[in-house]
Amino acid sequence: MSIDQFQLNEIPPDADALRQRAREFLATALDGTPRTARARSWSGYDADFSRRLGKEGLIGLALPQVYGGAGRSTFSRFVVVEELLAAGAPVAAHWIAERQSAPLLLRFGTEEQKKAHLPPICRGERYFCIGMSEPDSGSDLASIRTRAVRTDGGWRLEGRKLWTTNAHRSHYMILLARTDDGGERHEGLSQFIVDLSLPGVDVRPVRDLTGEAHFNEVVLDRVNVSESDLVGVEGQGWAQVTAELAFERSGPERFLSSIAAIDAMTDTARATHNPVQVAAIGRHAARLAALRCMSVSVTSQIEANANPVWAAACVKDYGVSFEQEVLETAATTFDFTRREQTPPDDAETIAYLTQTAPSFSLRGGTREILRGVIARGLGLR
Repeated sequence: MSIDQFQLNEIPPDADALRQRAREFLATALDGTPRTARARSWSGYDADFSRRLGKEGLIGLALPQVYGGAGRSTFSRFVVVEELLAAGAPVAAHWIAERQSAPLLLRFGTEEQKKAHLPPICRGERYFCIGMSEPDSGSDLASIRTRAVRTDGGWRLEGRKLWTTNAHRSHYMILLARTDDGGERHEGLSQFIVDLSLPGVDVRPVRDLTGEAHFNEVVLDRVNVSESDLVGVEGQGWAQVTAELAFERSGPERFLSSIAAIDAMTDTARATHNPVQVAAIGRHAARLAALRCMSVSVTSQIEANANPVWAAACVKDYGVSFEQEVLETAATTFDFTRREQTPPDDAETIAYLTQTAPSFSLRGGTREILRGVIARGLGLR
């Protein structure tokens, strides 16, 4: 692989045409929503909003119509996601199910699994979480210790997962477990659909600096699943997971997490005409444009059924640095602590995003892991 994997691509007109429809829906659905709430966006949970979005036909855009989707392109989903995040819509309920679980099941799942799960995902009614990271493992997925042992007619699951986003609000988990200890460390891994209401599943929310709980620890104590809950081929979990991570690491969420802070800073710069602040906004706008081009490029590769693991890692690593630096600029160049001169909504927005920004470099893989992926893609490892 080489840097020329990032080709400049345009969003097709038929996909971009969805933008106005999405904006009209959001203008009504989010009317009166304060900036503090919009700052939460893809961690903002609102099941009613997700159902309304599904009824509008704006979930599952890239999924086949036979499974309840719209049968449109990956670019169509990109456009709608970009509008959702730019507007600060609360998408957490359906987010992981549509972004990762549905494409995974579409590609590797059985017909039974597709018919059971994809239609309610498209309706915004069924929510998934991802069981990858573990205590003492983090982003080093090949070192996981959660095990799946064969039983009569199925599997018994034992282990712990950590940093599992929205597990406390999800119906199912896509679990990565070790099914065979033999061979190389990336071998012998498999994926399973786990109903989180099963006996032996214990979901324990983990509170962050803001006092909110998005992450969870999930303990599986002799949890029995059926043979039909195996996703794809036994022992091929690593290849499936790497394909799945391309969806997680490359979308607009990798450069729009701090968009509410940019909006607040832009409002301030317009009011003050401070040249230092205006220049800072210009630098961030330029980087945002470059990141968007990179993300569109990866979207084109996904649309072509490629597996852009390296390129997606680049988007995620560069995007996280951008998102966190936005908050550094808010602290060093804009003084949102002077409440007598700052709208309370803006001050609270900056405070919330500053507290959550450290987590940006954890979700979807740490910098160390991502840069290892990038180094291998460049032939440096």
